[in-house]
Amino acid sequence: MKGKLIVIEGLDSSGKATQSEILKKRLEDEGLKVMKITFPDYDSNSSALVKMYLNGEISEKPEDVNAYAASSFYAVDRYVSFKTKWEQFYLDGGIIIADRYTTSNMIHQASKIDGTRIKNLYLDWLYDYEYKLLKLPVPNKVIFLDMPPEYAIELMQSRANKITGGQKKDIHERDHTYLEKSYENALYVAKKFDWTEVFCVEGGSVRTIDSISDEIFVSVMKDVLKRKIRSETLNG
Repeated sequence: MKGKLIVIEGLDSSGKATQSEILKKRLEDEGLKVMKITFPDYDSNSSALVKMYLNGEISEKPEDVNAYAASSFYAVDRYVSFKTKWEQFYLDGGIIIADRYTTSNMIHQASKIDGTRIKNLYLDWLYDYEYKLLKLPVPNKVIFLDMPPEYAIELMQSRANKITGGQKKDIHERDHTYLEKSYENALYVAKKFDWTEVFCVEGGSVRTIDSISDEIFVSVMKDVLKRKIRSETLNG
């Protein structure tokens, strides 16, 4: 029996890595079989083209690499990861928690495309390409961490770049205009594909990690796993 695929999505520095790790631990505490995956898969050679793109080796500007080409880099990385690392676990009924997925291309690459009709053509192409042609699993739930770009930019100032291990940011992170455009696009995509939105800012302040993780946990338990929640499992 197929497992479940739950995706944690959002802008850079929105808390995806933290929240996906917490969710994994909480589901394991419920006695469930869980695996966490992350995209891009920087430990694999399959991410070579993604690294070139994000390091600015193809172009210093994200918009100079068209959405279809950039999406192909990521799709190959995802396909290799699926076939070599988590396909059998998923097919055996395991729960996969993904820090980013095809949904990241929907956010970042579709933001390069102006005009709703043309943007939707791209989104339909991406959906067909990864889910129907490459036969990658369709997520059971996508949780979008809604972190407005002005907060995300502040949070990422001190975060080292994941690829180089140094202080240099990738071409997405250092282009604030691109991040703002990606955020506006993400709001559109989240509604189009009926993602679960978790608002990370409340009353002008970033919410606590625990309060956000509780909201995610409750949503997953109720909507995906159809399980009752014990009050003692909540941080509040």
